[in-house]
Amino acid sequence: MVERKYRQHGYMDREPREERRAPEGPRPERSDGGPRGRGLGAPTATVFRCRVCGEKQVLGEGVAFDRACSRCTADLHTCSNCAHFDGSRPNECRKPILQRVTSKATRNTCELFAANTIQEFGSDRVAASPNPRAAFDALFRKK
Repeated sequence: MVERKYRQHGYMDREPREERRAPEGPRPERSDGGPRGRGLGAPTATVFRCRVCGEKQVLGEGVAFDRACSRCTADLHTCSNCAHFDGSRPNECRKPILQRVTSKATRNTCELFAANTIQEFGSDRVAASPNPRAAFDALFRKK
């Protein structure tokens, strides 16, 4: 008799199931031609956004010390716009700095500043319609 770990009825009563096999033949084609899953696709652009208003900023060689947002006129060379900013770290920065910057939303002259860029994804959303009923129908129409 085979020694069992548990003595409950049904535990290891049957023979182990046969391993699953992949279906034979070619994979069926997808009707919409898109990838499987609910992914958004590949990132389309790397952008730098203002932390105050969210406006896209042109990112050339870097962010100058005196640069301000074109929409809300907030300073862009700040700790809150830096890629190294982390509120849970010592001095609230991932890089070793000697002196803590007290105000994270005002302009500073930190040499370790790196713009906090993000990857944005393209979307194929329907353009906004002035008619609310048409927008509702576009949202729930069959594809």
